[in-house]
Amino acid sequence: MEDKPKKFLHITLFPWLAFGHMIPYFQLSKLIAQKGHKISFISTPRNIKRLPPLPHNLQPFINYVELPLPHIDQLPENAEATMDIPSHIVPYLKKAFDGLQQPLTQFLETSTPDCIIYDFAPYWLPPITSKLGVLSIHFSIFSASPMTYIAGKSSDKDNLISHVHYEQNESGVSDVFRVKEIIFGVEFIAVRSCMEIEGKAIESIENQCKKKVIPVGLMPPSLEFSEDKKDESWDTILKWLDKHEKKSVVYVAFGTEVTLSDEEYIEIAKGLESSSFPFLWIVKNRDWFVENDSNKNGLIWSNWAPQLRILAHESIGGFLTHCGWSSVIESLQVGCPLIMLPFQSDQGVNARLMEEKMVGIKVERNDGKINRDSVAKALRLVMVEEEGKIYRSKAEEMSKIVGDKELHQKYIDDFVDYVELHIPASKH
Repeated sequence: MEDKPKKFLHITLFPWLAFGHMIPYFQLSKLIAQKGHKISFISTPRNIKRLPPLPHNLQPFINYVELPLPHIDQLPENAEATMDIPSHIVPYLKKAFDGLQQPLTQFLETSTPDCIIYDFAPYWLPPITSKLGVLSIHFSIFSASPMTYIAGKSSDKDNLISHVHYEQNESGVSDVFRVKEIIFGVEFIAVRSCMEIEGKAIESIENQCKKKVIPVGLMPPSLEFSEDKKDESWDTILKWLDKHEKKSVVYVAFGTEVTLSDEEYIEIAKGLESSSFPFLWIVKNRDWFVENDSNKNGLIWSNWAPQLRILAHESIGGFLTHCGWSSVIESLQVGCPLIMLPFQSDQGVNARLMEEKMVGIKVERNDGKINRDSVAKALRLVMVEEEGKIYRSKAEEMSKIVGDKELHQKYIDDFVDYVELHIPASKH
């Protein structure tokens, strides 16, 4: 028998309006497009302009669909992503995002995609896709572990997922309500994870949701850095890193979503100072340091910085991190151990998982507050002390899984195969 010719699909991706979400969705788009499927990537005009450039070979396969964000009085002009606003305004961004329901429905009706892959926020989408006969998939950019808490029936939140996410906010619903409506409403769930690291959690979600959960792998970014364009930021950082001994520098970064108070800045800065390690700290608020910086042992950097390149540099010996999943993946991809200071949403769950894997330790807080002595103690343990050798060697070991390109490509292949097999018959 002859093989049937391969049918190329039209797949739509619809991420939440945060770059920590859009970038993994963008990566997933590229990985699916490499198989020859047509992609419609939907977001707002300003966010689409801020995405990285598409490789030439994928440009014919990925089409950007711009949906203007509806006006909400409480949102500043041109605020289209969480990075544009302080965290207390984010519920209004969710309210504006919910206003995309009608234009998105119109797009789905006229473009008739085979499948839509979407984020935690559009809780109103499952009934629409069901009515239109479009295969509906939730892709979680988080590790699998947080979903086990949300999907489970237990009321014990174990202090790992902030109570804020369980409370109704100005958008009209809670974050947990959004997630539950989606995970119980879609045909199946895809998670940015792998069985080697989170097999138990993935199986647990399947049991709780009674539906297929497919790991798409960790989608580790490429370690082949392009030298074709001059990057002055990197040149300056590289010169500074090159001056330091192997594994002597602490890299400090808390992502785009975490906002530190002055008190938190002080305690972290003093902890770094008393640890005596040279450090590279990526900050959002440089003004604070201009007024308060007495520490001459570090480089404070307030512009964009190439995080993976920094972590891959041989002088970096540890990463003081908020434990966002992308940061954890990038650090472990290059075998860099973690000093963990989780602040919000999934970060506490990630920190617990990484402590279990012994690839880093959490900075102890006193009554929820950051303390300079605890910061210094955790840094010394992970960076140099004999007792912390286990974290350094386990992180090195973990890099063999996290950085295994073939392993993670196989996860993507299996995911795409599964999607191809489950397109509704009416679409064939």
